[in-house]
Amino acid sequence: MITRRLFCSALAAIGVLAATASHAEERFITVASTTSTEQSGLFGHLLPIFEKTSGIKVRVVAMGTGQALDMARRGDADVVFVHDKAAEEKFIGEGFGVKRQEVMYNDFVVIGPKADPAKAAGKDILEGLRRIEAAKAPFVSRGDKSGTHAAELRYWKLAGVDLDKAKGAWYRDTGSGMGPALNTASSMNAYILADRGTWLNFKNRGDLGIIVEGDKRLFNQYGVILVNPAKHPHVKVADGQKFIDWVVSADGQKVIADYKIGGEQLFFPNAQR
Repeated sequence: MITRRLFCSALAAIGVLAATASHAEERFITVASTTSTEQSGLFGHLLPIFEKTSGIKVRVVAMGTGQALDMARRGDADVVFVHDKAAEEKFIGEGFGVKRQEVMYNDFVVIGPKADPAKAAGKDILEGLRRIEAAKAPFVSRGDKSGTHAAELRYWKLAGVDLDKAKGAWYRDTGSGMGPALNTASSMNAYILADRGTWLNFKNRGDLGIIVEGDKRLFNQYGVILVNPAKHPHVKVADGQKFIDWVVSADGQKVIADYKIGGEQLFFPNAQR
């Protein structure tokens, strides 16, 4: 009986060691990215193809762009894939990133009640926001220092609306990702700035629809950056760069272009090769 127990224990120990070794040998990189790339469904489409091609697993941590860049500043990511050019260039300037490469773009849209009580509909984002503020119509903000939140604040400023003075019960800061913020807007029948990709993949629309679109100022560019190993020597440079090289390659760009919902393309590749 003792011998059998020892034998079983030995087998169990060997199994644990084998599993540990297998896990240790798994090649993976950590990509800090935006909620829009994940909640739009793009990564679910893109990453399995890259992983099959390269043998490198990609672990995505999806959050607002500001949080993603802060995560990379701490050395907790190998690559960042985000959409706030000014913040990305600041990240590079601080020495935390090696090089920024453009990958793709889509656009922002203002979502709101189909009845449009603020009469904000049209192609002018600034006029739309002015009308929403003037009507004190419910507006949901991500409020999470994401690329979308940064764009929203930029548009309010360009529209001449001082949010510090104008904020009231009509303006709801959520501190959440794009999907949860859209859920809040749906439950409140409120206006919200969203990226088109997440909106197209969003199911809980309620009585909401696209209110403002087509303004060239709503252009939304995405960039990818390798975290600087000079700051964080443990960064997986070779595998991180392999991911970057693939998403900007002809093959990766085609995979991005091929991602559609209901026949509508969500992201438009524009890498400079």
